[in-house]
Amino acid sequence: MSKVTVAKSAGFCFGVDRAVKMVYGELEKNTKVATLGPIIHNQDVVNDMKAKGARIIDSVDELEPDETVVIRSHGVGRDVYEQIAQKGNKMLDATCPFVSRIHKIVAEKNAEGCFILIAGDSKHPEVQGIVGHCDENCLVFKDNFELKDFFEKKYINLKKKVAIVSQTTYNIVVWGECLKVIPKDDPDVVIFDTICNATDARQSDARKLAQCSDLMLVVGGRHSSNTVKLFEVCSKYCKTYHIENADELLALHLPAAEKIGITAGASTPAYIIKEVQTNMTENVNLTTNQDEEINFAEALDQSFKKIHTGEKVKGIVVAVNNTEVIVDLGTKHTGYVALDDLTDDPAKKPADIVSVGDEIELVVIKVNDQEGTATLSKRKVDEQAGFEKIVKAKEEGTVLEGTVQHVVNKGVTLSVYGVRIFIPASQTGLPRGAELEQLLKKKVEFKIIEVTEGRKRAVGSIKEVLNAKKEEAKAKFWEAAEVGAVYTGVVKSLTSFGAFVDLGGIDGMVHISELSWKRIKHPSEVVSVGDTLEVYIKDLDKEANRISLGYKKTEDNPWEIFKANYNVGDVVKATIVSITSFGAFAQIIDGVDGLIHISQIADKKVENVKDILSVGQEVDVKIIDIDIEAKRISISIRALLEDAADEAEDEAADDAE
Repeated sequence: MSKVTVAKSAGFCFGVDRAVKMVYGELEKNTKVATLGPIIHNQDVVNDMKAKGARIIDSVDELEPDETVVIRSHGVGRDVYEQIAQKGNKMLDATCPFVSRIHKIVAEKNAEGCFILIAGDSKHPEVQGIVGHCDENCLVFKDNFELKDFFEKKYINLKKKVAIVSQTTYNIVVWGECLKVIPKDDPDVVIFDTICNATDARQSDARKLAQCSDLMLVVGGRHSSNTVKLFEVCSKYCKTYHIENADELLALHLPAAEKIGITAGASTPAYIIKEVQTNMTENVNLTTNQDEEINFAEALDQSFKKIHTGEKVKGIVVAVNNTEVIVDLGTKHTGYVALDDLTDDPAKKPADIVSVGDEIELVVIKVNDQEGTATLSKRKVDEQAGFEKIVKAKEEGTVLEGTVQHVVNKGVTLSVYGVRIFIPASQTGLPRGAELEQLLKKKVEFKIIEVTEGRKRAVGSIKEVLNAKKEEAKAKFWEAAEVGAVYTGVVKSLTSFGAFVDLGGIDGMVHISELSWKRIKHPSEVVSVGDTLEVYIKDLDKEANRISLGYKKTEDNPWEIFKANYNVGDVVKATIVSITSFGAFAQIIDGVDGLIHISQIADKKVENVKDILSVGQEVDVKIIDIDIEAKRISISIRALLEDAADEAEDEAADDAE
């Protein structure tokens, strides 16, 4: 008995199911319904709707005054809506939401002046509807070859930005090939992934089932685009038949098969799928007579495991050279893995990656049964496994590490787990306008902030990691910070009122008055950006996130130095630094000035200080008073003159005696 399996996602999709229910809902209310074209590509359903009173029309002109017109899930162009409005008929819009999204995208991009590229069948109603929202400023291409031709011959002279969308039921494999021919990192080309999730899942499930089946039945309308694509997908892996319903099984002469798979297009009702499944399970007459004479050579061939394009296989490395690896797959095919399909690292050779005897997992790229060869790829397996790790890293917020490989337009790129990661300039952590080349070949930490699974692309952020580290450093700082604590920091920036110092993720400020015991006009007289300073906390304000720092050392305080080395009565040399109407200030040591009052300048009355002293002049003075608390020192030239006079008198008296 054959084993019959139905694909997980076979049958009605959301959009079709919604459209069918809308029509049946109106028919149950005895509404006169006219569908603009068959509501779905399934004649059984269409016939049932007709029997219940629905009418199918090809144009708005055919509408009768009292009919409600239904726009089918494929959608229509803008002009059709205008025609219905002019007619005045009631309208039910059953356009699939995924299709409506495409209409909105192309209309917006068209209004922005973009040229629209549409991947799909130009004769398909869905594509015609999309074109109807582009004001004909568009081009429909069926595959990667036509798209490549556009970019090679027409794009250069277009002088417009380009927006690319696809039919919701477009073949995801062909879409993947199309993405390869689109210019990389071109800011004038924007791509929208508009293949319906259900289409993607249906094709993926059908592919998986076909890979492990001997025979596939694809059930659905002959004119159903997504059903035809399912047939194309399955045909690559095993013998496949396209039928509309169970009745067609009787006309087929199906080969013997142990494993039979069934899938169905988006327009195929569940009851038709069930009928096909039941017939395949119960009708033993559908299989050929297995008692026929068996050809030995054919049986020998069948004893070897078959491989199909896209299939994952395991092989044993039997030879390694400078350009490729040769693999034993356990089939009649010899497997070849070219260097480009082995790794994306241009610096590595095959021998750096695998050795003879290694078992490796591969993807089949191409099979040549005539020559008995198979082209394989290890890189695709690694990329898939790597992308799964990237997706997981995004979900879990994992910090990844990689080396920046390229500087591209508006950002940088690197590769992790075999997946190319794009980091926009705004996420590099560098200031706006900074040279991105400074990151080239640098090892960086980053987080994944966005993934596009259909295109296997990811966007990263160095900035998020830096911000997280900064927040962590701040938290640790505030836990331990206290007034008086000493830190070593780096001068980050200077202002007219002070210097900002990075204490390791958090900034504090040294006020200009705290930079030097001397009076300075600007912080740059003492420190420069990049200098390493030992500072201490003077004050903390956690709520305002404000940290005041001190840099001046007590032992460097000139007043402490003066106090320890000078006393009243000492005679010192001083330099005049300023002159006032009441005297002159003279510097005794750096940071300590004394006042020579006008009455202490000479041993006679002085009318104008400037007549006797000038700035920069060095004079001998006597310290006559010290007030450390008030930081005031009185010094005198007159006292020295008087002392000299007294000494002269004493000498004269001695001589007289």
